Amino acid sequence: FKEGVGMIPHRLCRICQSPLSVSFVDLGTAPLSNSFVRAENINHSETFYPLHTYICENCFLVQLEEFVSVENIFTVYAYLSSYSESWLDHCRRYCDEMIARFHFDPQAPGSLVMEVASNDGYLLQYFLHKQFRVLGIEPASNIAMIAREKGIDTRNIFFTEESGRQLQKEGVAADLVAANNVLAHVPDINDFVAGFPCILKPQGVLTMEFPHLLKLIEQNQFDTIYHEHFSYLSLFTANLLFKKFGLRIFDVESLPTHGGSLRIFACHAKAAHAQSPRVNAVLKMESDYGLQRVATYQHFNQEVKKLKRDLLSLLIALKEKGRTIAAYGAPAKGNTLLNYCGIRTDIIDFTVDRNPYKQGTFLPGSRIPILSPDQIEARRPDYLLVLAWNLQEEIVQQMAGIRSWGGKFIIPIPHPKIVE
Repeated sequence: FKEGVGMIPHRLCRICQSPLSVSFVDLGTAPLSNSFVRAENINHSETFYPLHTYICENCFLVQLEEFVSVENIFTVYAYLSSYSESWLDHCRRYCDEMIARFHFDPQAPGSLVMEVASNDGYLLQYFLHKQFRVLGIEPASNIAMIAREKGIDTRNIFFTEESGRQLQKEGVAADLVAANNVLAHVPDINDFVAGFPCILKPQGVLTMEFPHLLKLIEQNQFDTIYHEHFSYLSLFTANLLFKKFGLRIFDVESLPTHGGSLRIFACHAKAAHAQSPRVNAVLKMESDYGLQRVATYQHFNQEVKKLKRDLLSLLIALKEKGRTIAAYGAPAKGNTLLNYCGIRTDIIDFTVDRNPYKQGTFLPGSRIPILSPDQIEARRPDYLLVLAWNLQEEIVQQMAGIRSWGGKFIIPIPHPKIVE
């Protein structure tokens, strides 16, 4: 440990190995956000780990320490991408847009579309329907099996530089590689990115989507910090990272998904893809916001504390009036919110989720029971706390029936509010 009161242990940035000494936000301790508690284990203890992020003063990567190996987190996994209709629509559009923009042809010799962290085949199914040869890389064995049942060729492996080189030896070379919402999930981010040049054709396109650090700060999205997310990225940081491994970011799009994400387009450094002015535009936007100034990050912790106080004040006031409150969703982000704020069954009676793998279990830490969505109609709560706030429009539309008994929605992020 460094000497002096309040100093932190020596830590090194996972991208550039610079010492870490600046705190971003400290959310106390929490269990793994997708370690749902089964009924037979309800009287067993859970392990809580520090949920404290730091900012690198060199490359400005916001990062969380690795307390549990990725093998323990992702070998068997509870999150299935196909249970959100809005996300499926997003993927369907992506398929059409990529084919139109880059003129990918399923009949071209050696044509191949890949996805790393392909989950249950939610994205590749749309390319398969258009007769493309597809290959998914998915470390969770239970989810890889679901993808294979859809006819999607899926390798049940973790993606690393070594596995990328092995695929390259087997002759795997992709025209398009997608990697959605996975970059933040890998503790050895250098090893992960180093694998992509191995599987990408000389003129191939790599797209990645990840929550934008700027939006996390701007919209108080502290609940997107949990133990499966090791890194929180800006375009500035991603650009530095990709250059290390001979990859060039030639375009970027801002997306509404997950509260505000970036979709980056990358290729080999010497590939012919023209550089879009949007890259410099987003870099300037980040710079203007202050993402290369440490002070920007240090202010965030105070905003999070205020949001916690505001949310608790709202919920407690409703309970004092005798109102009943349930929640919608069992996302990882919801567990960060509930555990940081200390919200348990004394405030939230239950939550619901469409994913049958989660139904009948309990949220980690808070031990709030997860039921089927039909229990909203059966139990008629006065308020519905939307934990999956990134799907707010979809959920409010699906649950519009609560208005028939005067039910209302509570949206916690970026500031707690009631929606009638």
